[in-house]
Amino acid sequence: MMTEEVAREALLSFVSSKCCYGRAAAGDLVIQELKQQTLCRYRLETFTESRISEWTFQPFTNQSVDGPQRGTSPRLWDIKVQVPPMFQEDTKKFQVPHSSLVKGCHKCHGRGRYKCSGCHGAGMVRCPSCSGAKRKAKQSRRCQMCSGSGRRRCSTCSGRGNKTCATCKGEKKLLHFIQLVIVWKNSLFEFMSEHRLNCPGELLAKAKGESLFKDESTMVYPIVDFPLREISLASQRGIAEHSAALASRARVLQQRQTIELIPLTEVHYWYQGQTYVYYIYGTDHRVYVVDYPERYCCGCTII
Repeated sequence: MMTEEVAREALLSFVSSKCCYGRAAAGDLVIQELKQQTLCRYRLETFTESRISEWTFQPFTNQSVDGPQRGTSPRLWDIKVQVPPMFQEDTKKFQVPHSSLVKGCHKCHGRGRYKCSGCHGAGMVRCPSCSGAKRKAKQSRRCQMCSGSGRRRCSTCSGRGNKTCATCKGEKKLLHFIQLVIVWKNSLFEFMSEHRLNCPGELLAKAKGESLFKDESTMVYPIVDFPLREISLASQRGIAEHSAALASRARVLQQRQTIELIPLTEVHYWYQGQTYVYYIYGTDHRVYVVDYPERYCCGCTII
């Protein structure tokens, strides 16, 4: 149960963390009413693995080529990989065995270099200062930037007239192979029981709570006969939604459903002839202030 002493200490701690909030109001206020309510938060997590394949390439540096001559490529789901810890999202890419082949680079047509687009292979460009006139307009002396030549070395290719192919890195050939992309994703369904207080829902969704129920398995079943019927209905709805959305495009590795109790208190207080309100939520007594009487600037957030 929330007491006036705990409510005041929570506000004082909150005010101390804000540079523009005065402590006088928190210390001198008169608490008039504490409206308390305990909420239930239901969460369903479904940890899935999905696999797709795609063609990709890299510069060929005379490395060993694992091509079809070494055997048939395995099916995507037959490739064994290390699964990350449950409910921790990750993405990994692997080269599919026996899928490699070597081709000439399509960007430079197997030359390893290509003509510079800045100077069109000349290595020199028109001087930007005199526009190639060797002298600036209405000046008799020669252009100092190009020493009177009217041209400057191309900065794009450093005067070489060509550039190393960025696709093959100058190797002239590419190693093409099928790449397996594995995505481990944790999908979340969350429901908060109905409450009559005006604390923002996004704060309550992040609040720390007291664990009341936990069920974890490769497949969990809907909760039935919970004292709050809306929690049982949320469990049924969440499991049905995850099943419909995920089953056709991913493999379910693990599911976890939890119920937590979230304490919430609405504190009404009086200070210098006016009434104000603030909220204390979560087991760690986080504070949400609606309108604090001693706030000196607008540079601080109130959450």
